[in-house]
Amino acid sequence: MHLDPTSLRLFVRVLETGTIAAVAEQEFIAASAISKRISELETSLNTQLLVRTNRGVGGTQAGMALAQLSRGVLHQLEEVHARMHEYSQGIRGEVRVVANISAITQFLPVQLKAFLDQHPFIQIQLEECISSEIIKTVAQNQADIGIFTEVFGNTENLNIYPYQSDRLALITANQHPLNQAESLSFIETLQYDYVGLHTGSAINNKLLQAAATAEKTFRMRIQVTSYEALLRMVEQDLGIGIMPQDIAQPYATTHRVKVIPLNDSWASRKLKLCTSNQHPLSHATLRLLEHLTPS
Repeated sequence: MHLDPTSLRLFVRVLETGTIAAVAEQEFIAASAISKRISELETSLNTQLLVRTNRGVGGTQAGMALAQLSRGVLHQLEEVHARMHEYSQGIRGEVRVVANISAITQFLPVQLKAFLDQHPFIQIQLEECISSEIIKTVAQNQADIGIFTEVFGNTENLNIYPYQSDRLALITANQHPLNQAESLSFIETLQYDYVGLHTGSAINNKLLQAAATAEKTFRMRIQVTSYEALLRMVEQDLGIGIMPQDIAQPYATTHRVKVIPLNDSWASRKLKLCTSNQHPLSHATLRLLEHLTPS
């Protein structure tokens, strides 16, 4: 059995107005066309829905029951249309974001707060990953937007956009021998033990690469999974560390650690955004991408 929503809506309108002619005039439809639709409803349901009187038309018991049920169905269909329109316009949706620890710690909290204040019906799933995993995850359409520092692997299936920049600095305990330096090169620090981030992180990869280029040994005494943990380890003089200067600065301001700028060229970093060029982006994803991309 197929019940046409348009026929149901016209039927309800006829019962509400009491005349087919009035509905035909209001809806800009021929009265005969409305009568035909109601007749088809009666045939489909195998029951009489309307009775004619000298004052117009009224509903039979079955017709009144159908009108009540139809109002609920039509309201639900309107809700479906309104909700789908919100998705199509980017008002509502879900965006999957994978980002490295630097982006999550430095930039995304403020940016996502501003975005979600403007778009309260968009949900964001945020996951921390290392840069190599971010590129692979977005390329495989397991995330909509990626934020990374270092390019690893094949990026031909990705669109890459500029994002933010940061600068790396050396972090030492206040009593460390290096704490009086105004600036240092990474090579000058390699005689000391390091507190490093987890294996595969962009910073760790850069430090290992720089040490190998200089044919020096990079001694990593402890590895941690967050900047907060790195700072706490360095504060206790368990090693020195390298991390974005802006993240460490509040610790330096309270005299818990010393922040020393690195003068290596690679210490100035450019973070990037990426999306897949193999899959269409939802309107919600496009809104977030526009919000994150520098103007």
